[in-house]
Order: sequence, then structure tokens, then C-alpha cells
Amino acid sequence: MIRNQTAILLIVALAVHPLPLLAADDPHLIPAPVSITAGALVLFSRTVSIDGAVSDDDKFAARDLAETLNERGLRATIGGGAGYQISFVRLDSPAARRELAEHKIEFSDAMKTEGYVLITEKDETKIIAASASGLFYGAQTLKQLIRTDGASPRIHLAVIRDWPAMKYRGIQDDLSRGPVRTLEFQKKQLRTFAAYKINVFSLYFEHTLAYLANPLIAPPGGAMSRDDVKALVAYAKRYHIDVIPEQEAFGHLHHVLKYDIYSALGETDHGHVLAPGDPASLPLIKSWFSEIDSLFPSKFVHLGADETFELGLGRTKDRVTQDGIGTVYLNFLKQIEETLRPSGKRFLFWGDIAQGEPTLVKSLPHDMIAVGWNYWSFDKFDGLIKPFADAGIETWVAPGVNGWNRVFPNNDIALRNIQGFVRDGQRLGSTGLLNTSWGDDGEAIWNQQWYGVLFGAAAGWQRGESSIPDFQGSYGLVFHGDPSGNIDEAERKLSAAHATLQKAGVGEGSNGLYWIDPYSPEGQLSAQRIRPVARAMRILAESALVLIAEARQKSLREPDALDAMEMGARRLDFIGMKFQFADDIVRSYARAGDPAFKDSVTHLLTEIASSINSRTQDLRDGYVLGRELYEKSWRAENRPYWLFNVLNRYDLAAQLWISRIDKVNQARATYARTKVLPPSEQLGIPHSMPGLQP
Repeated sequence: MIRNQTAILLIVALAVHPLPLLAADDPHLIPAPVSITAGALVLFSRTVSIDGAVSDDDKFAARDLAETLNERGLRATIGGGAGYQISFVRLDSPAARRELAEHKIEFSDAMKTEGYVLITEKDETKIIAASASGLFYGAQTLKQLIRTDGASPRIHLAVIRDWPAMKYRGIQDDLSRGPVRTLEFQKKQLRTFAAYKINVFSLYFEHTLAYLANPLIAPPGGAMSRDDVKALVAYAKRYHIDVIPEQEAFGHLHHVLKYDIYSALGETDHGHVLAPGDPASLPLIKSWFSEIDSLFPSKFVHLGADETFELGLGRTKDRVTQDGIGTVYLNFLKQIEETLRPSGKRFLFWGDIAQGEPTLVKSLPHDMIAVGWNYWSFDKFDGLIKPFADAGIETWVAPGVNGWNRVFPNNDIALRNIQGFVRDGQRLGSTGLLNTSWGDDGEAIWNQQWYGVLFGAAAGWQRGESSIPDFQGSYGLVFHGDPSGNIDEAERKLSAAHATLQKAGVGEGSNGLYWIDPYSPEGQLSAQRIRPVARAMRILAESALVLIAEARQKSLREPDALDAMEMGARRLDFIGMKFQFADDIVRSYARAGDPAFKDSVTHLLTEIASSINSRTQDLRDGYVLGRELYEKSWRAENRPYWLFNVLNRYDLAAQLWISRIDKVNQARATYARTKVLPPSEQLGIPHSMPGLQP
């Protein structure tokens, strides 16, 4: 269906610009379209004209496309002109009928809501759709077909017929466990989500939405204001994204209940869970959601209601003993729904508690939506979905990007979890995907998580089981504009570094491993497990750093995300370095006290601590550099709120090694006078480590 001059044009392009090309039949699109007939990659004009946009929505899509092309070094104008022609064509127009007939393309009813047909030829492109969102998504795909990473721009010739597998394709951002994004970064999130056809953005609140009626709850500088929300919702609408608020309405409310004004409403004193039956609980919830309804026009609201672990441990103990925890939980969830029902919203809730009570699930209102969640499994998700589906309740699935509590996301787990959960969700009739990014320990950096976010976008749009290898071979080119494959290979090596630590029995590259003192009791146990794999893990992380540096020799897109990726790779490398050098220090000090090494004592002590190039300095320097890189990545996306809770850890860790530097230097001075070394324990260094060879 591609015109006959394609092959000739490709030969000319290769002769003039002998650049590495992708396979002719694989333009490496994210998400992959339903149907594509792809041709050659041919030269593309630097001057582009976009026309055919009539409605305000279509005009916005045209401007968005033009802005992207201009950012990539082309000259795009709207409304006719010279150069390559891009036309927006509505399905009900004669031009659409002619184009579809010429190419023998059916535009089915399933395509009318968000689908499109995209036809790229040597001189022109046609985007055909029945809806504004369809034209917009066709334009997003066109952005990926146009390559500007070489000496001359090029375009993939293709005929594409495309529409989504799932109606709701979302991502959730946790704004309550530390990081709170700036409004400008949230707008960047929205632009990026839309580019990969995500149409739901869910904001997770426990206490970080500023309520007029409950002003005590939100931390100063760490909450979204009403003006923030209004601006974000209006911005999202232009990109065909529905902003769905989640306010925890049952559990996860410690930052509310820690205040004595609210503490009496809790299951336990200053606890985490609202007490069902307290006469003030439902009025508080109603107050919150009344304000939410005035800010968020979405027809959906997420009630949370997960992990109510304290239920039955305090004020409702007798009720739970008598009726069972499932009955008490579901009765209160139904009371919340009944209280908020006049708003006319549809209510999402986390399905973890209710899924264990399949007989009681049937009593829930059938217009609620159960969101099953799981962030670590790769198959056997039926139990998270079927109890609700069997009860006639709509379901969404919620995998995770696996970036919380880790120095860098474990993308091997994330991609397989997303792949399996979305596959099974589609098979069992789930209408939505809510990919999740959590904050947990308050250290997660969003810019490290785009890999999992984009794969989630692909999995929600594509049918069945999405290919991980296809995505891994496309991400670097599509997101960063890197044709070398270096970014893709760096991602694989960082996943392999995580896997190396997992095989050693220490979990993954966790923040816990990064912060732990290797000389603490737990640190010594970790050292024993890490020791055999530390070198292999470090080589993987360092190889990733080399690949990132090589890729950045050319101008790539998303530099903040590359900074965050580099920072994560350095933190993984530092985990191995810390345990290696901690061993070196123990070994050197033991030798310094051994008469067999009496002529090398000064040298051995200098290797441990000196003014330059010593192991303790290396570990101090690692935390100091880590602090600088972490703060840079944090400030690129977040408000200052909470930042110093993390930076204080860097300072404390650096001070620990500075203290050891000083003690060893004092020991060296004492030895110069007395030829006697103090016991290593006085310096904060153990005499020996489990499993360490002398």
C-alpha cells in the first residue's frame, strides 16, 4: 500500500546519509499499533505544513505536533504552506472516504472513540479519525515516525490502523509519602503521558490536598492548593487526560489521625485507620469529598480503602470478633459510598481487603469499581479480579513501576508484573489499567520511572500480552532519541545488577542496602551475602554509566531523566563499593596489628584513612556526591518539601565515615609515637567480618 518510489528513495537516502537504520518493517512504536504496514525510512523535509484542523481540540493537536517538530529542529507551521504536508481529516469528510477507499481500509465502530488511521507517504501524511482524541493520538504516533536523530530528518512510510485495547489507561502518582511534584513538572508528566496515549492521571492523597474546611492536615509547602488543582485539570483536558483524585477514606490516614483534633476518630490512638461507627468519621469523609467534587470534574473518585490492618485491634475489636473483619470492613465501605452517592460520581476502591470475602463482595453497589493491585507477581492474577467480576462489578488492574524503596527501579520485575497483570486483566474483562508509582520511604524519583510508565502505556493500549523485548529495543530511541541502543542496553544492565543482588539473597538494590552501615550487625550479615557478587554487580552498574555517557555525546531528549538514571546507576555501584571497601578496611587494620606486617603499618593505615585516596574517604565522597546528584534530580521535579528528610541521611552517612577518618588518623599519630595500635572497635571498625578472608 506504500507508493512505488519508496525503494528508490530509501537507496538515495542511504547513499547520501549512510546512517544506521531500523528494520524497514519495524518503526519501533510505543505503543505498538493494532495494524501496521511499514515501508522504508526516507528523507523528510525540514519544512512542514499542518492543515485541516477545524475544531479547537484539533487546532490544539496541530499546535502540539508543530511544537514538537520545531523543538526537534524542523520548521512546522499551521494552516497551509510549503514543504511536507500533514493533514488532519475527520472521518465524516469526503477526503476521509476517498483516502480510506484508495487504501482499502475499514474504519470500524471500535475505532470511533479513540482510534485513527495514519498514512505517511513521501510528500504527505493523512491522519483520519472520528474524534478529537483519535486525531490527537494519530499525531502522537506520527511524532515517532519522524526521525531527527541523524544528519537529515527522515520519516517511516507506513499505513497504520489503530485503537486501544482498554478504555481507561492510567498512571497513579503518590503525593503523600514525601515527594510532591511542582505544578510545572506535573504539566510535563501530562504532556508525556498523552504522547504515549495514557488518558487517566490519578493523584494519590492522604493529607497533601489543601482542604479549606480542614486546614490543619496539609503540611506547609507540601500540598496541592485549589489553584494548583484547577490549573492541572484544565491543562490535562487539552491532552485528553482525565485527572482522577484519590483521597484515602478509611486506612492510610496517620497524617490526619496524628493530630489530637482528629485522633479520637481512629481505630487506635494516633493510628492509621478511621473507626467504623464513630459518629464523626462519615462527616469528615463527606467534608473532604465535597471539596474534591468542587475541584475535580471527573466522573470518577477513588476512595482508597486498602490495607486497613488496624481494623479490629482497637475500638471495633468486639464488632470484628462478633461479625468478622470482612463484614465490618465492607459495611463501612458501603456506608462511605452511600454517604457520597448524591455526588453522582463513580467510586473506585482498592480490592485487597474485599477480595478475600467473595460472598460478601456481592453486597457492594454494582456501579463501584474494584481496583486489584499487585506489584511483584508475573501471573496467576485471577484471584484479584474474579471475585468482583463474578459479582458483576467492573474491575481495573493496578501493577507497579517498582521504583519505591530502591536506588533505581527494578525494571525486570516492573515490566513482567505489568505485562502479566494487564494481560490477565484484559482476558477477564477489566476495563482499566492504573499503573502505580508509590513513594513509601520518601526517596523515589519520578524521572527514574519513565521506563515502567511507558511500558504500562503500551500494555494498556495493546491487546493481549505486550512484548517486553520489543519495548526494550524501542525505549531509548522513542523516549530519548537515541538510535545507538546504548540507553536500552544500560537499562538492561541495571536490571541485571538488581538481579545479581537478588541471587545473593539480599533482595535488590534497595535504599536499605544503600544506607546501612556495613559494620552494624545487619550490615555484616548483608556483607557476607553481597561479597561474592559485589564485583559483578558493580561492573554491570559501571557499564551502564559508560553506556549513558557514550549516548549523551549526542544531544538526546529528556536530559533530566538521564541525570536521574545516571544517579541511580551510581547509587547501585556505591552499594557494592561500600561493602568492598568496608572489607578492605577491616582486612588492612587487622594486618596492621599483625607482627608479620610491622614494616607496613603506616602504609596500611594510610590506605584506610589519609588526606587523599583512602578507603574511608572514598566512602565519604560517595555519599557527598550521591547527595549532590540526588538533590539535583529531586529539585528537577519536586517542591522543596520533604527534601531535607532525605538529604539529612546523606549528611549523617558522610559524617559517620568522617568520624572514622578522624579516629584512624588519630590512631596513626598515636602509633607514630608509641608503636601501639588501639583496638579496632575503638575506631568503629570490627575486628573481623563473618566470612571475610584475611
